Amino acid sequence: MSDENKSASHVDRKPNRLIKEQSPYLRQHAYNPVDWYAWGPEALARAKAENKPILLSIGYSACHWCHVMERESFENEAIAKLMNDNFVSIKVDREERPDLDQIYMDAVQMITGRGGWPLTMFLAPDGRPFFGGTYYPPEDRQGMPGFPRLLLAVAQAYRDGAKEVVHNLEKLTQALGALTDYQPTGGDLKPGLPAEAARALATHYDSIHGGIGHAPKFPNTFVFSLFLRVYAGEGDESMAEMVRHTLRKMARGGMYDQIGGGFHRYSVDDRWLVPHFEKMLYDNALLSRLYLDAGGALNEPEFIGVASEILDYVLREMTSPGGGFYSSQDADSEGEEGKFFVWSVEEAEAILGPGLSDIAERYFDLSVEGNFEGANILHRTIEPADAARMFKISEDDLAAKLNQIREKLFAAREERVKPGRDDKILVAWNAMMIGGFAEGYRAVHDRRYLEAGERAADFIMTKMWDGRSLKRSYKDDVARHNAYLEDYAELASAMLDLYEASLNRKYLAQARTLAGVILERFIDREKGGFFFTSDDHEALITRSKAAFDGSTPSGNSAAVMALLRLHGYTGEKSYRVEAERTLKLFREFIEKQPFGFSHMLEAVDLYQRGPTEIVLVGGRDSAELQEWIERLGLIYVPNMALFIADPAGADGGFVPEQVRGKRQLDGRTTAYVCREHTCTAPIASFKELARELAD
Repeated sequence: MSDENKSASHVDRKPNRLIKEQSPYLRQHAYNPVDWYAWGPEALARAKAENKPILLSIGYSACHWCHVMERESFENEAIAKLMNDNFVSIKVDREERPDLDQIYMDAVQMITGRGGWPLTMFLAPDGRPFFGGTYYPPEDRQGMPGFPRLLLAVAQAYRDGAKEVVHNLEKLTQALGALTDYQPTGGDLKPGLPAEAARALATHYDSIHGGIGHAPKFPNTFVFSLFLRVYAGEGDESMAEMVRHTLRKMARGGMYDQIGGGFHRYSVDDRWLVPHFEKMLYDNALLSRLYLDAGGALNEPEFIGVASEILDYVLREMTSPGGGFYSSQDADSEGEEGKFFVWSVEEAEAILGPGLSDIAERYFDLSVEGNFEGANILHRTIEPADAARMFKISEDDLAAKLNQIREKLFAAREERVKPGRDDKILVAWNAMMIGGFAEGYRAVHDRRYLEAGERAADFIMTKMWDGRSLKRSYKDDVARHNAYLEDYAELASAMLDLYEASLNRKYLAQARTLAGVILERFIDREKGGFFFTSDDHEALITRSKAAFDGSTPSGNSAAVMALLRLHGYTGEKSYRVEAERTLKLFREFIEKQPFGFSHMLEAVDLYQRGPTEIVLVGGRDSAELQEWIERLGLIYVPNMALFIADPAGADGGFVPEQVRGKRQLDGRTTAYVCREHTCTAPIASFKELARELAD
């Protein structure tokens, strides 16, 4: 959200310190009567000097309940006075400072058994937590204490040195330290662990609506990506069907923006109808790749189309002039959740006219009573073939009319007040999106997609990399905050994705540079694995070692995946050694809690199966080689390492020993597929290559 979104009540109020911050989330609070600080030495020094507890509030720009708590409490003069009199109040954007969010989210989960945002924590001046929760209402409500009553109670307990405060400070600090104290246990990972874990996860599958578990229902992208891998590796059709059914249901539901493309954050119901309306860059990055992979693996053109719509949405609404990708779009517009995205029958009829509106009402399930607070979230409940028969037109005519409907509704929607957009640029999220665009180019050969990925990569390496270190966040021509493990690891993988799409070796070199930083500044040399922060980062109360995958990969799973992929390309032993040490460090947790390690299990799959090395020998500029590369982009090869050997050039630099010296047959493009240091005989037709990859 931008500063321009402040309400009329702010006009005569003097801004607080947050007006100087870059984060749109922090700036959103710049006109609160709260004496906010950003996290930093000034706030911490004041808390120590005055021996005041810290009230730490963590959220993010697209967070609906963060907006609610701001309106109800942080805009309230009386509540703000309580905060100012009794606490040093610090506001943090979790997307800029995931290191702080990780620590204090762990703490609140220990206290309450659950987490979420806004995160409300109370700390001693040295940063140690002693109490906390999430959203608090402005008065006692539904069993929750009102925020003012809570503030007074916490302040009193801290001033009096209550035993509970002292006990919690010691207990929580010890417990937070233990969370990072993973001990190597020895032993190898079970053979076939990814398939075993996938079958355990499948017991939670919703066979009616697709997805895992029940409401609220998240995409769980890595779970279904793991299912695809198991299907490809073992031919388990049940895994394929779970992916197919889930992706169809999600793409046809209200969680998918049927008019503008792109996915909302999650569904509040079982059937993917009513979303939490914010759109996050990382969700759309990860889902674009899942739909592309599933489209190729399951021969589902609809999925490729959904992925293309996601990528087009990001190009249209989430791409900066410089090429970086913005972080998110809000759930709210004009103070109402979802207002931008919903429709009434009257609106649709006025925009579309009688002919098209009849089709729209049936195809997108528009009704007078609505399905969301009296309005309609568009979703699909009928197959195109059935709709064509119902309206007695051909399927081609129906498709043309549906395109007209979408175009007209989109144009009308563009006239509405848009949700706020968080326009900061984050390395890890951009890296995921770069990977989506690279894979999109490989699948549909739309040059815009490759160019978008390359521009974003060049933006990061120009604006956010100084030759030694990355910065996490960029906004208003300033890059700031030390980058985290996930930033380096995701960007290294994105560079490999760009290499596979463009065959430009500079991306391999950049991936190796980033991996070198990981091995130098994030590694735990004693026990294995990687720390969340680099060795030159600000000292916090603990140096966490994030292992559990959530909506995005943990830094450790992303690092393992990047290192194993790089090993496949370079043969560099240190990459595999450290990836293996990390997998073994977390082995017991992976085996016992597969849901928390679904992306790590994808890395285990690569570790255990090894890469599938595809060597194409032919002139880089030849039409035949380009045709093979394009056709290869439609085949699902989850652990691919792709090499081009040009007989006319010196291409040996990035080709491992086991695939060097390969020759063309009769001057034609020739392929070799290598697994576990053994290569096939030369393959002279693409059909034969496709059969080999399928086997």
